[in-house]
Amino acid sequence: MKITSLVKFLISAFFLLALFTSCEKEKPAIVKKTDNTAEVKRLTTIGDRYFDNSDYKNSYPIYKKIISIADPVKDRIDYVDALIGLALIYQYHGDYIQSEEMVVQVLPHLKYMKKTRFAWYTYFIQGYNYFKTDNPERALYYYRKALHLKTSASRKWRIINCIGIVYMKQKRYKAAAYIFEKVTTDGYSGKNLKTDMADRMVLLTYCVELNNLGICYYNLKNPKALNIYEKVLKIRLQLNDRDDISTSYTVLSEYYLKSNPQLAAKYAKLGYKKASEVNFFADKKYCLSFLTQSTTGNELKKYSEMYISFIDSINTAQLKQKNQFSDIKYNFKKDKDENLELKTQKAERELEIQRQKNRSFISYVVLSITAFMFFFLVFYMTRKGKREKNDAVFKNEIRISNKLDNELEKDIHETLSFAESKNLEDLENKEQFLNKLNRIYSKTRSISRENSAIQTDKNYTNELKEMISEYISPNLNILVNGLNSFSWDKIERVKKITVFRVLQEILDQMKTLNNPSLVSITFKKDEKNILIMYVDNGTKINSEYTILQKRLQNVENRIKTIKGTLNFDTESENSFKISFKFPI
Repeated sequence: MKITSLVKFLISAFFLLALFTSCEKEKPAIVKKTDNTAEVKRLTTIGDRYFDNSDYKNSYPIYKKIISIADPVKDRIDYVDALIGLALIYQYHGDYIQSEEMVVQVLPHLKYMKKTRFAWYTYFIQGYNYFKTDNPERALYYYRKALHLKTSASRKWRIINCIGIVYMKQKRYKAAAYIFEKVTTDGYSGKNLKTDMADRMVLLTYCVELNNLGICYYNLKNPKALNIYEKVLKIRLQLNDRDDISTSYTVLSEYYLKSNPQLAAKYAKLGYKKASEVNFFADKKYCLSFLTQSTTGNELKKYSEMYISFIDSINTAQLKQKNQFSDIKYNFKKDKDENLELKTQKAERELEIQRQKNRSFISYVVLSITAFMFFFLVFYMTRKGKREKNDAVFKNEIRISNKLDNELEKDIHETLSFAESKNLEDLENKEQFLNKLNRIYSKTRSISRENSAIQTDKNYTNELKEMISEYISPNLNILVNGLNSFSWDKIERVKKITVFRVLQEILDQMKTLNNPSLVSITFKKDEKNILIMYVDNGTKINSEYTILQKRLQNVENRIKTIKGTLNFDTESENSFKISFKFPI
C-alpha cells in the first residue's frame, strides 16, 4: 500500500471511530444571559475618566472588560465608545494594526448611531492609522469621509488641517499651503487672536497651523516663510508655550542652515534646550542634526557624539515603551477567564471530558492507536519541510545580526575614532566625517527597509526602483529595463512581494560573492508569464557556484511558492546570469 493510500485510510478510520465513539448524545450546556447594562455604564464612566486624564494603563483593561460583558445591541453606545477608546490607545502606542482592528468592529454599528461623533472618530482614527503606515491615499479617503459628516465646525477644521498634513507628507506643498491659508484665516474668522485677549488654547492651535503654513512656504521658496516663523515665535514667547516653542527654534535653524550657519546654530541650541525641558525627542533630534551641519571644530565633535548617543537612547526608549504596553495587554489576557464567552467554552470542555469518560475502553484504545499512527506519518512527511523553513528563518536572523554587528557597529566605531583622531576644523576632514555619518544613516535605513512592509499599490514600481538604487555605488552601476513596460496593478500582492524579496536577496548575495561593476535587470511579460533576468559582469562566481546555490536556496523556495522557476547560467566566461519566471 502506498503512503498516500495509507494516509487516506487512516484519516477515514480516524473520523469513523470518532463518529462511533461520540454517538452518546448529551444535552448542550445552556448559559443564562446576564443583564450587565448597569455595570457597563459604571465601567464606561470610570474608563472615560481615566482616558480623559491620559491614564491609558488603567483605561485599557476597563475598556476591554466593557467589550467582554456588554451586549453589542442593547449596550451599543457604550460598546462602541469602548472600541473607539481602545483604537485610540493602540494608536497612541504606535500599534496601528490593532487600532484598525478595533475600528473595523465599529463600522457595522454606525448606521444605528444617531450622533455623528462616533462616525467622525471612526474615520478620523482610520485616516491617521493609514497616514502613519505610509498610505496617504487611504488616509485622505477617510479624512474626506469625516469632512462630509454633519458635525461641528471645529471638527471640520481639524480634518481639513489633517488633510493639509497629508499633502505635506506627499510633498504637495502648494496644495498644503492653500489648505493652511484657509485654516489660518477662515478657520479663525470672528475670533480674537490678540495675545492679551484671546483664548490660550485657540492661540496655541493657531500657532501650530500657522507654522505648518510657514513650512510649506519654506519648501516652495516663498520669502513669506520667515515672517510666519518669526510671528509664531513671538506669540509662543508671549504665551510661554513650553510644549511647542522648540519647534519654532527648529524651523528657524533649518531656514538659516545654508545662508547663515552661525544663526542656524544659535537657534538649534535654543531649540535643543527647550525640547529637552519637555523631552520632545523629535525636535531634539532635528536640532542636534542641524548643529552637526552648522558647527565646526570641537563643537562639531561634541554635537556629533551627542547625536549618535541620542539616536541609540531613542531606540532603547521606544523598545521599552513597546514592552510596557505589551505587559499591559498580557496582564489583562491572564484575567480573561471572567469573560462570559470563556466561561461558555469552559462549560463545553467539561461536557466533552464527561463524554470521553463514558466512551468504551476498547474504542478509546483503537482511536488512540489510529491517531498516533496518523500523526506519526504526518510528522515524518512534514519534518523535512519544517526543518527547511526553520533554517530559512534562522539564516535570515543570522543575516540581520551579521549586518548589525559587522557593518553598522564597525562604521560607528570608525566614525567615533575618526572624530577623536582628526582635526574636524579642516574642511576635508569635516566633509569625510559628514560622509561617514551619512553612510551610517544609509545603512541603518537599508537594514530597516529589508525587514519592513512592502507597498504593493500603485507605488510598487517606485519602491522597487528605490530598493535597487540603494545598491548603486561608485563601484557598481545597475541598469533596469522594462520595469514600466507593463502594468503591475493586476498582479497578485504575494507575487509582487516575492519579486521584491528575490531581487533583494540576489543583489545582496551577488554583491558579496561576485563583486560586479555592472548589473542589468530586465523585466519582460508575455501572455502567461513574467520573466526577470539578472546579468552582471562578475567572473568570480564561477569558482563559487556551489556556495551561491546554497545561499540562494531561500530565493528558490520563495519562487516555488508562486509556482515559478529559477535558472542559473554559469557557462559564460565574461558574465553571470540568473533568471526566474512565474505565471501571471
